Amino acid sequence: MKSSFRILRIQGNDIERFIELVELLNEVFEESNKVASKRQLKKLLKKSDFHAVAVIKDDKIIGGLTAYELERYYTDRSELYIYDIAVKKEFHNQGIGKELIAYLREYSMRNGIESIFVEAHSEDEQAVKFYESTFGEGEKVDHFNLEIEATSNTKQNKSSDDKVSRKN
Repeated sequence: MKSSFRILRIQGNDIERFIELVELLNEVFEESNKVASKRQLKKLLKKSDFHAVAVIKDDKIIGGLTAYELERYYTDRSELYIYDIAVKKEFHNQGIGKELIAYLREYSMRNGIESIFVEAHSEDEQAVKFYESTFGEGEKVDHFNLEIEATSNTKQNKSSDDKVSRKN
């Protein structure tokens, strides 16, 4: 099956392909998230610790993932966090997700990355089953989000964030 598609890392100024990947993630996850500005997407693609990986078949993205390389302070080796991974429904159960993980594993071995991890909602049985077959047994954790509401002053204050005054 692998010969009928190719896997590549989206980098540089390939904004249109990155937008196509984000739209695929929204479609597969049935999300209504917007796509960030082209400036933001370009900024992400220029970061060496950000990975946008696409599966291409007939010049269309049929799957992909985004991941972040996290530097650690307990060891000199980093780890990869898979933020999103998805394959279009009509291509499920064809080994494409496993090929994406294999791509990251090979990259990690070549670049001194010690581990790869991902989160899945317990109730998403298909995802949990996929990760168990790919990573092995998972561990139960609680995940908490602290939502930060943007204010109208956010942009104005952004430039002064680095100039925090300290009282002695």
